[in-house]
Amino acid sequence: FPGLADVSISQDIPVEGEITVPVGSHSPDEDYSTLDEPVKDTIMRDLKAVGKKFVHVMYPRKSSALLRDWDLWGPLVLCVSLALMLQGGSADSKDDGGPQFAEVFVIIWFGAVVITLNSKLLGGTISFFQSLCVLGYCVLPLTVAMLVCRLVLLAGSGTVSFIIRLIVVGAMFGWSTLASTAFLADSQPPNRKALVVYPIFLFYFVISWMILTFTPQ
Repeated sequence: FPGLADVSISQDIPVEGEITVPVGSHSPDEDYSTLDEPVKDTIMRDLKAVGKKFVHVMYPRKSSALLRDWDLWGPLVLCVSLALMLQGGSADSKDDGGPQFAEVFVIIWFGAVVITLNSKLLGGTISFFQSLCVLGYCVLPLTVAMLVCRLVLLAGSGTVSFIIRLIVVGAMFGWSTLASTAFLADSQPPNRKALVVYPIFLFYFVISWMILTFTPQ
């Protein structure tokens, strides 16, 4: 097109359209990354998140905090703590309690996985790890019950001690069951809630029975 070189555009012709580059307000949060923050701040933030979930379990109410920001750190700590306190519970055991620790650890996690799969097969609307998070965090009352029972057993293992432990374990069993169903019930179809609550009841009942029948070595 050799003729186009002689074509000139008059300066009086207006240019249509916006030719300026819009500059919006730049938020400092856009450049923020957890990779740039100190390790101390990351640990403190995670600890605060776990602590808030513990509070939600001890004061159960219809909240999506456990479901929205799920994690498995709290359940792992509770599971290990409960297994450590329950190990070596057999009076005639001569080993170091290792099998008991593995037994408790496997029962808690395997039970939580089975309940989660049951919930998903029944049409639950929450994810696999959200359900594990709720079931794991709701072991907190039973972990407190185990701690109280260990303290009571230090004073003796008579009838009075058994009654106190029965009351404490029964109360914490109800607390764990109610807390877990408060978070999980709304995620199930209305006509199948009983089928979801029943395995949860059995899950916490088995853990409660292990705590109640614990006898120190």
